[in-house]
Amino acid sequence: MKSAMITPAEIAALIRVALPDATVEAQDWSGTGDHYDVRVASEGFRGFSLLDQHRMIYAAVDAALKDGRLHAIQIKTETKERHG
Repeated sequence: MKSAMITPAEIAALIRVALPDATVEAQDWSGTGDHYDVRVASEGFRGFSLLDQHRMIYAAVDAALKDGRLHAIQIKTETKERHG
């Protein structure tokens, strides 16, 4: 049985718990409500490798991945300085 879908706003809220200053853009790329492209800008990434930045995002949405609301996520991260 498939769980309820997750919304872009719910994904952004999960990420902002971990990175309160984050600017989050989440877009459903499959039309199924469980596959998202996520672009996150945060000063919390400063000093961390790209791999570590992505691990932060995976950790933030881990519960949604585990309960099936989120099936796949493509992540782009940057600091706010680079985001503008």
